[in-house]
Amino acid sequence: MLKILLSLVLIFSCSKAPTTLKLGFIVKQPDEPWFQLEWKFAEEASKKYGFELIKIAATDGEKVLSAIDNLAANGASGFVICTPDVRLGPAIKMKAESAGLKMISVDDQFIGADGSAMTEVPYLGISAREIGKSVGTNLYAEMKKRNWKMDEVGAAIVTFDEMETGRERTEGAIESLLASGFPQDKVYKIAQKTSDIPGAFDAVNILLTQKAKVKKWLIAGLNDNAVLGAVRAMEGRGFKAENMIGIGINGSEAVVEFEKKNVTGLYASILLSAKEHGYSTTEMLYKWVKEGVEPKKDTRTTGVLITRDNFLSVLKEQGIR
Repeated sequence: MLKILLSLVLIFSCSKAPTTLKLGFIVKQPDEPWFQLEWKFAEEASKKYGFELIKIAATDGEKVLSAIDNLAANGASGFVICTPDVRLGPAIKMKAESAGLKMISVDDQFIGADGSAMTEVPYLGISAREIGKSVGTNLYAEMKKRNWKMDEVGAAIVTFDEMETGRERTEGAIESLLASGFPQDKVYKIAQKTSDIPGAFDAVNILLTQKAKVKKWLIAGLNDNAVLGAVRAMEGRGFKAENMIGIGINGSEAVVEFEKKNVTGLYASILLSAKEHGYSTTEMLYKWVKEGVEPKKDTRTTGVLITRDNFLSVLKEQGIR
């Protein structure tokens, strides 16, 4: 009888399937190309390391907390998250800890109750100010290449200071423009009410009315959409592509613009590395859960300049095309 019981236990233990490691990846805007690419590269990591990736869209705080509950209920061991609101950081951290889930924040760093960055949570993001500086440096270089007369030029800096990353980007662009020799009194900051193309369009229309004598424009902003909104506003006022130099940040929306037959005022963009943000964060989380290798508390990435001339080759190098 004892032998029979032991045999049954052995058979049961051998037939029981091994538990599959599950990790989540939560994003705030699932329809945006950037987040779709992050998911794509996160899936590459899951295939390499053999774990199940659970992709979740959470567009507000309530959905974020619900997503964490769902991950815990499904047996996940941790998650990567780009939160819809950085001020949710303390609540997300508390929720994750109570559920026993490891967590890495990506893109936007959590802000604590005291208004400062939550440096205790592992974070992978961009070097916002350095990327902004790259925008300013390249704007000035292209202006010099075109031999523009300084007295005809203005710099439209479309700001969105409500987002710290956005403020760092635009301040970085201004800093490098001034360091290159661009006149401070020709730098015009204009705030957009919403961080999208319509928000930038409306803001720049006001600026164009105020600065009607400016004949040629340098354009910088939070992202590609801020610059595209400015370009559309200027097109509506009769400015030609050759009288605008816009450099965006992100690259994904710029690619769509570059694929159009007609050249527009969006000259370039700083392509951020969705692969680093999607693949590397997921890989770090896996190694943390599986091997106990805790990730660095703060990892920063930069970007590469893409233009209409080189974007296809760069996308291929980045594994996007």
